[in-house]
Amino acid sequence: MKIRPFRNTPGFWALSALLLAIGLYGGWPLLAVSGNDTADKPAPPSAQEGHLDLTDSQVGQIRVQTVEVRDFTPKQDAVGNIAFNDDRTVPVFPTYPGKITEISTDVGQDVKKGDPLFAVDSPDLLQAESTLIAAAGVRDLTARALERAQQLFAVEGIAKKDLQQAVSDQQSAEGAYQAARDAVRIFGKPEAQIDRIIAERRVDAALWVHSPISGRITARSAAPGVLAQPGTLPAPFTVADISLMWMVANVPETDLPALRLGQPVEVTLMAYPGQVFSGKITLIGASVDPNTHRVLVRSEIRDPKHALRPGMLANFVIYAGAIQHSPAVPVDSVVRENDGSMTVWVTENRRRFFKRAVTLGLQQDGWNQIVQGLQPKEMVATEGAVFLSHAYDTETH
Repeated sequence: MKIRPFRNTPGFWALSALLLAIGLYGGWPLLAVSGNDTADKPAPPSAQEGHLDLTDSQVGQIRVQTVEVRDFTPKQDAVGNIAFNDDRTVPVFPTYPGKITEISTDVGQDVKKGDPLFAVDSPDLLQAESTLIAAAGVRDLTARALERAQQLFAVEGIAKKDLQQAVSDQQSAEGAYQAARDAVRIFGKPEAQIDRIIAERRVDAALWVHSPISGRITARSAAPGVLAQPGTLPAPFTVADISLMWMVANVPETDLPALRLGQPVEVTLMAYPGQVFSGKITLIGASVDPNTHRVLVRSEIRDPKHALRPGMLANFVIYAGAIQHSPAVPVDSVVRENDGSMTVWVTENRRRFFKRAVTLGLQQDGWNQIVQGLQPKEMVATEGAVFLSHAYDTETH
């Protein structure tokens, strides 16, 4: 029995048509496959896992870019809140007890150092001013008595001991006057106001309390008629220096080894999109919260324009290490395979592409750090890399 050759049978032509359809699926040719490359350094293209040869029309669909060396900075991201700097927040009390009589500012207003905040009617100030007026009168009286004694002594009208007594009386009066003046000055009265009290012989019991620092009024409990006591909470006013604010975050304990005091911090807020505030870490909590497994991290943030407000939600970027100079490729150059590995497609002539496994590091500003698998100046596929992997999988399965 004569057997007809298979190539002349209808089955031969059906099988040929099927193989042709598979080979042309997606417009990709059949590929050559070789063994896996497990060396640390990239192997020559001919020794890679496999390759794809592109047609002229396919070459124009794949974009190629050279591997660059870029700077990557280790960063830790966290979310926190803006707060007043407690180290620069001052409660303001009167020096002496008294009833509040007048208020010149309110919460939220900015003040400068020395600006008046509130006045109290102080009996102690009233007593000090009365003593000053009396001491000034005695001083004037003894000064005139000394002048007369000097004139009489010059014409031998009085004895020398009388002149010496006049000198002693005048010196005592001068000392009492200076002490009384200093006592009024302690209350915060300026020199011009002290001179006016003496000249007019009229007391002014209003004791104005001034801001000890420049900043913003953050709290107020003062009201007319309320008795204010030195050191008794709540303070009539609280003033905070808002040029240096706090930002407080609770960072996962896994990030703790990378944190150091003094590390730079960049902060962004929803209220100011595109604007970055800079600062540094000033406190790392001594313990970890056993419930959340987070640690408190506090940073000082410079705010010269006074734009920040306590309670604002802030995103922290903590620089946790030195800058790393590494090979880098665009994010779309890297393909995640089904087994979780990362690959790129390398080429020398933009027509034949070789699949290569890589190890990734940081991802910043649209670039992937390549820890292992690529060298600078090699060429890789960017746009279209995922389609190369899809075609490769289709051809090999």
